[in-house]
Amino acid sequence: MSGFNRHMFFCAHEREMGDSKGCCATKESLVLMKAVKTAAKREGISNVRVQKAGCLGKCEHGISCVVYPEGVWYTLTGKENIPELLEHLQTGTIAEHLLMNQEVSN
Repeated sequence: MSGFNRHMFFCAHEREMGDSKGCCATKESLVLMKAVKTAAKREGISNVRVQKAGCLGKCEHGISCVVYPEGVWYTLTGKENIPELLEHLQTGTIAEHLLMNQEVSN
């Protein structure tokens, strides 16, 4: 089968120090992205793609991540989120408590 069942993007945007929105890169978004990618491969989760993205426009929320085709936005804190992210990649089960509160203005 070609293509991917799910596609997970991690914001890797960098802003200047002191920017009011912060930036995902300084929150170690790429470290987390690489850990999820490695864990998915180790668990044999295939037909998914985990990769970095440019600015997702949500840096003020924490580490920003979006999963397609569901269009689910997550605010992540670190490696403790990996099991739930893997579950989403494998089964589509949404980690409700990680859902991003997008009420903050952009």
